[in-house]
This record gives sequence, C-alpha cells and structure tokens, in this order.
Amino acid sequence: MKHSRPFKVVVLGATACAALLVSPAAQGAPEENSVAAPQPPSFAEFEAATYRDHDGQYIVNGDEAISDQAELRAYYDHMVATQDTGSTSLIVNTDDFGDDDVWSASQATNLTYCVSDDFGAEKATVVSAMAAGAGQWEAASSGIDFTYVPSADGSCVTSNNAVLFPVEPVVTSEYIARAFFPSSADVERNVLVADSLTTSGWAPANILAHELGHVLGFRHEHTRPEAGTCFEDNNWRPLTPYDSASIMHYPQCNGATEDLSMSATDREGVASLYGG
Repeated sequence: MKHSRPFKVVVLGATACAALLVSPAAQGAPEENSVAAPQPPSFAEFEAATYRDHDGQYIVNGDEAISDQAELRAYYDHMVATQDTGSTSLIVNTDDFGDDDVWSASQATNLTYCVSDDFGAEKATVVSAMAAGAGQWEAASSGIDFTYVPSADGSCVTSNNAVLFPVEPVVTSEYIARAFFPSSADVERNVLVADSLTTSGWAPANILAHELGHVLGFRHEHTRPEAGTCFEDNNWRPLTPYDSASIMHYPQCNGATEDLSMSATDREGVASLYGG
C-alpha cells in the first residue's frame, strides 16, 4: 500500500500507485480527470519516474512488483495500447492468456510464510497483524489457509524452501507494504513491510490483509472505471459488482472506507473464487 496520494507519473491513464496506501493524513482530494492522460510519457520518462525497490524490482500501482526492465517495458507497452479503451467488488488478476492468476486448490490451503527476525522489536506486531490479516480471508473462504512457520524466521528469505513466502522488513518511505501475485516467480514472492506499518493511520492487520489480497490474486478495486480515478490496466476479471468499500480499494482513490476494512462484497468475491 502507498503512503499518500497515488504516485503522479501520468501513467498512461493510470497512476503508478504501486505500494500500499499513503497514510490518511497525507491524503488530499482525488484529482479530477486523472483516469486518462492526453499524452503518455516516453518509456524512459516512465521508467525514471517509477520507484525501484531495494531488490531492484519496480513498484507499480502502489504495491505491485515488476521484476526487471523487460517486464516493465511490457507493462508500459500494454498501458499505452489500452489507455484509450476506457472500461475495460473484487476483481481477480489475469495472466497474459486471460486466465485467472490464482493458486491451485491444494496450494491455496497451504500458504506458508515466515516473519523475519530482522523486524526486531516490531516482530511481534507484524506476526500479530499477519495472523489477523490472514484470518480475514480465511474466515471468508474455506479454501484458504495461511500457515505461519516460525521455525523459518531465522532465515526468512525467498530462497528458504520451508515456506511459500517470507515477510521481511524494508527501509523505504515509498510505501507501507507491498506483495506479489500467484504468478510471480519464486524469487519475487515476498511481502515487504516498512516501519510505517504502525504509524500510517490504518490498522496493521487491515494493511497486511490488503497485501494478502494481492497474494491471493486480487487487484486494486479502483482500477475499475467506476472509481473515476487511479486506473491501472484491464488485466482483470470481475467477481462482484464494483465496491468502493472494498479492502482492495485505496481510500484516496475515491474509496468509501476510511479504515481499509474488508467488506461483505469482498467476502462474497473470495468465496466465489476459492470456495465459501
């Protein structure tokens, strides 16, 4: 999630709000007419304006990681090609073939993770927030089970095959937290959490629940045309009617929730995809 207003990079009709939201105090009124930019930037300008994380990945749409320049170029080219299409609560990410980007039924009930010891004094807070955030999705779907593996905390990195993904600390002011999609490569499967987790103004559990929504394959709700701002792209399939109160909808993108809580429509959407 991003800390403040969506990153203004005239993203071809989108905003590069790539990390979890900006803190409520930093929010302003949504910009008018931000769904489409009349002239997209060149790729060089777009790349220069896109935040690059500590591991070299590019962060777009607030909290979504793109591994390298080639993938960023493909993302850019797709945005240029679709920026004038207009339209095209919960929505699931789709891959290059238009298929749902989700876990298999067996993997969805074995979503193992560790929480790095490098969090130090903040580790207990992150452990608690992860459990509470995961619990929100688990309560809505019988087909989802996140499992904390504390024995892996001492070496909580992407190369640790004892878990599906690590939860690691990161030093950045660009976002509060960021995650990955099921189709992400193994080396890209991690949830990074900044020290602003406890100072953003949102409940840490809700912030990490938002990130775990991405882990499950869900996109930002505000990329839908009904939001009127923060368009990202059309690589998604609707599971429910548009929901401005969705946990996957940034408040600063015309969202209707101030605390980033999960809505009834969110619960219906995840149940329809992973089982109720």
